[in-house]
Amino acid sequence: MAQGLEVALTDLQSSRNNVRHHTEEIAVDRLLVRRGQAFLITLYFRNRGFQPGLDNIIFVAETGPLPDLAKGTRAVFGLGSRGGPSPWIALLESNGATSLEVSLCAPPVAAVGRYLLKVHIDAFQGSITAYQLGEFILLFNPWCPEDAVYLDSEPQRQEYVVNDYGFIYQGNKNWIRPCPWNYGQFEENIVDICLELLDKSLNFQVDPATDCALRGSPVYIGRVVCAMINSNDDNGVLNGNWSENYTDGLNPAEWTGSVAILKQWHATGCQPVRYGQCWVFAAVMCTVMRCLGIPTRVITNFDSGHDTDGNLVIDEYYDSTGRILENKKKDSIWNFHVWNECWMARRDLPPGYGGWQLLDATPQETSNGLYCCGPASVKAIKEGEVDLKYDTPFAFSMVNADCVSWLVYGGKEQKLHRNTSAVGSFISTKGVQSDERDDVTENYKYQEGSPEERQVFLKAVQKLKAGKSQGPPGADAPPSSSTPLSGDSPQSLDIPSLRPGEVAQVSLKFKLLEPPHMGQDINFMLLAINVSPQSKDLKVNLSAQSLLHDGSPMPPFWQDTAFLTLFPQEVKTYSCIIPYFQYSQYLSTDKLIRISALSEEKNSLEKILVNKIITLAYPGIMINVLGAAIVNQPLSIQVIFSNPLLEQVANCVLTVEGSGLFKKQQRVLIGVLKPQHRASITLTTVPFKSGQRQIQANLKSDKFKDIKGYRSVYVDFGL
Repeated sequence: MAQGLEVALTDLQSSRNNVRHHTEEIAVDRLLVRRGQAFLITLYFRNRGFQPGLDNIIFVAETGPLPDLAKGTRAVFGLGSRGGPSPWIALLESNGATSLEVSLCAPPVAAVGRYLLKVHIDAFQGSITAYQLGEFILLFNPWCPEDAVYLDSEPQRQEYVVNDYGFIYQGNKNWIRPCPWNYGQFEENIVDICLELLDKSLNFQVDPATDCALRGSPVYIGRVVCAMINSNDDNGVLNGNWSENYTDGLNPAEWTGSVAILKQWHATGCQPVRYGQCWVFAAVMCTVMRCLGIPTRVITNFDSGHDTDGNLVIDEYYDSTGRILENKKKDSIWNFHVWNECWMARRDLPPGYGGWQLLDATPQETSNGLYCCGPASVKAIKEGEVDLKYDTPFAFSMVNADCVSWLVYGGKEQKLHRNTSAVGSFISTKGVQSDERDDVTENYKYQEGSPEERQVFLKAVQKLKAGKSQGPPGADAPPSSSTPLSGDSPQSLDIPSLRPGEVAQVSLKFKLLEPPHMGQDINFMLLAINVSPQSKDLKVNLSAQSLLHDGSPMPPFWQDTAFLTLFPQEVKTYSCIIPYFQYSQYLSTDKLIRISALSEEKNSLEKILVNKIITLAYPGIMINVLGAAIVNQPLSIQVIFSNPLLEQVANCVLTVEGSGLFKKQQRVLIGVLKPQHRASITLTTVPFKSGQRQIQANLKSDKFKDIKGYRSVYVDFGL
């Protein structure tokens, strides 16, 4: 009588499989594979070899706390059972004297997550022996054509799944700056933290069996992760804060990467990390989604709409000095707002709406009871199909709402101008395998001023009026500008409200005379242009005020009045200066200053409003790599920084990080920096991953929080 077949040892071939499944950056000693793609394991037997006619081998793969065949979280499949009742596949690769190599493959729709692999061996007379072979993690597979996240471009897969650093664009439309970020999706323990994040969701807490069964859908995973990045409903990763008070946490402008945030969340028993704003929420979500295998990129929308009542119109109110007023609706246009795009098929939508999907993790309005937004098809946004889920009306308003400006005086409101192109410009993301900015505005809307753009806008308005949208649109997130930038604000109105066929006879425009650097006076001029054949007498009220993170205006700290007489066809300038001592004590963290001018013509009711948003610039940090970068060999890095102010700054702290270069974020206490003092330090590290890497640095003090710098470095593998 033949002896029963006994498993003595299992080799999951982690290192070999992980390379083939593009997970070797995560680990080489644990098995991490992608669905829809085969992986090899070897069974070593104690007493004899596998005999096909005698031995019946059944594999079992289980995920979640309540594995269930009917829900797809438990799979039972026999060796050689391709096309059997289970979509999982086990095929014989080679049969040795006392070993057996088997190729296993999860279906391209399998739930992602942590799996336990078992084997049942029916050797003779119906006796069955069961063995636990080990654990593995199953991820989405953008390399598999049958997977819903399949992306058919290898350069795009490298950028949107594999690349662990990038840029988040900040500032405003006329001066766009990249903010370096360490996504670090393959750093130690990050994959485990991402799976822990799924298990902490309210969906899992309420019904773990159903939640795990739905984890095969990138649409579902996207909504769960989106809700879990913020902490509004649960113990999500980040607390949002736009109050200017961060004493019990970290100013959002100080972060340079996701790894420290995710590890802090995990280390504190999943207590929300303080604090985040839009770009931090989006960056952390990018890390989680790339780690899980969903192609993801970070998107910045300049002049981003905040439409609170869902009518696709932003109303703004000004007083007679030109300063912006708070209004009950809280409609606003932010300098920039940041969200994610994730690549996936949308089998829940009509054909043609797959591809890039907008997901916004910044807490806004609720969507089906939770604070999340999306996935909204970018194609649906462009075509005004605001009745398609999820949260498409809100997404549409961020990029294509109209803006109406009102003058408030004597208890009355006078309409100044309706601007149809004020919202949504220079929509930006990092280029594919490039450090250049990629403008994706045309993905979201037709060209401003074109008949197609107006047709789509009117279609969206009609769909909303007809009540066909799937829920109330959310409110946009307060933006923040952690990078020093300057440019015209989206609310700039260069012409008054005109009747059809009229042409503006007088226009106003601000012009900066030099870049606005922190610590220096702001020099600018007002240009007044008269194109009419008559002289014009103007009274112009000028003012400057800081803006808070949530868009709330602070009281004006500078005001002036100009009386200008313009002869026919004349251009006249009026010079202005705002001294450093006058604005320094009124700045918000974002260093945003709005300068405004409201003119009225003598013997006329016509008024002209123009404004400009200035973001004060800091000098960047310079990083020099001293010598060749080689894996497992010491590398010296010089960091040069300075205090740009004419006053001493204290409590200076330099942080430096970079995936594959530093095991953890480096913090260097600098202390006091004298006025305009320049300093440098040299750090030594040992790179542990090869390939293209990025170093990110941030300097904070009691007077500023976000002087940043970065440097790309290529690490050779060495011998």
